[in-house]
Amino acid sequence: MDAIDRKILALLQEDATIALNDLAARVNLSKTPCWRRIQKMEDSGVIQRRVALLDPGKVGQALTVFVYLKTSKHNAEWLAEFATSVAKFPEVMEFYRLSGEWDYFIRVAVSDIAAYDHFYKKLVQIADLENVTSSFAMEEIKYTTAVPLAPRCFGVSE
Repeated sequence: MDAIDRKILALLQEDATIALNDLAARVNLSKTPCWRRIQKMEDSGVIQRRVALLDPGKVGQALTVFVYLKTSKHNAEWLAEFATSVAKFPEVMEFYRLSGEWDYFIRVAVSDIAAYDHFYKKLVQIADLENVTSSFAMEEIKYTTAVPLAPRCFGVSE
């Protein structure tokens, strides 16, 4: 991965609909070499997919809830079943297993408190949880889907 690849990735993270001609021009390549680089990054999994990012409020999902979970179960079988069950909830935007005080973290998008309460009731029915703590986002200060692409992230110096 070189500086041109990083520039391609940065531009695609800004706007995945950018025309190939425009992208190639902005990274000082002709169309075919630029396309080959993109294909290589897609084939290798660097580019996982290209998606449309929606405004949650404009689609009726304005409430963001951060849910921390603690369980007394830590075996692989329980985790596999729990992960499969949680991943099926459409409200779940992100789901992580953590180190530290809490075992799992879920970011949920819902329309309102009542919708979250409905989600919560379904969540606690699917698993033996020791503790569930929820925090409601009051204000979004920064949100990005762009992954940092500084040269040091790739072990390369410029």
